[in-house]
Amino acid sequence: MSNEIFNQLATSLIEGDPDATFDLTKKAIESGLEPMSIIREGLMPGMNIVGEKFASGEYFLPDLIIAADGMQKAMELLEPELMARNQAIESAGTVVLGTVKGDIHEIGKSLVGTMLSANGFKVHDLGVDVPTDTFIGKVQEIKADILGLSALLTTTMTVQREIIQALLEAGIRNQVKVLVGGAPVTRSWADEIGADGYAEDAMGAVQAARHLMGKA
Repeated sequence: MSNEIFNQLATSLIEGDPDATFDLTKKAIESGLEPMSIIREGLMPGMNIVGEKFASGEYFLPDLIIAADGMQKAMELLEPELMARNQAIESAGTVVLGTVKGDIHEIGKSLVGTMLSANGFKVHDLGVDVPTDTFIGKVQEIKADILGLSALLTTTMTVQREIIQALLEAGIRNQVKVLVGGAPVTRSWADEIGADGYAEDAMGAVQAARHLMGKA
């Protein structure tokens, strides 16, 4: 019974049916299955296959967004269940994420946040058009492991450099890993501004974050 639901959950994500993912998650909870098992044996295998298909070029960005939406719907049901049992997903690390000041691009950044959450990271998404001081303050407040900075415009890429400089001035640069991304951002730009990691898409961001945390 449990294996059947787990397989159906994974399939719902792979086939891009968020409503089915939600319904199956609800069914799994009502059947008495452990929330952690639902995540580890149903949802995560499905998301991993979606990620592999995206990396191979079989799936495209809309496929990834739809699967992430299904995962998010499932987690909204599962998180209260985990809290009720005083359980928590073992955190892979704490991430502060946002699109830099002057840039209001949302989709890519939000997708990165969803994928990181799905892979066990505790994500604090500050949104778009985020001032440098807000990033610095949040990193200090929650002692973040990773700071993810998205810039989708060539004109806002330089803000990524400014934020790294601000971390240095605040004396906390060595306390947090900086991960940069966005359409115009390249690995050479990341190297030039002194970032710790670079990703060109959401799956790449998960891999880079895991690497920065010594888990890859």
